[in-house]
Amino acid sequence: MVKCSFCNKTIEPGTGKLFVFKTGKTANFCSRKCEKNLLKLKRNPVKFKWTKEKA
Repeated sequence: MVKCSFCNKTIEPGTGKLFVFKTGKTANFCSRKCEKNLLKLKRNPVKFKWTKEKA
């Protein structure tokens, strides 16, 4: 099972989105919300209560 790169939720097989950076690093996302927060808004997941990331 793959985990979301932003909120750390488990992603079901056949769902979600895989983003590949120019450097070859990959990021998995469970929703558009997580994708937008990480890539466009450049937010830190530790600062949000709805993510499972811990400080």
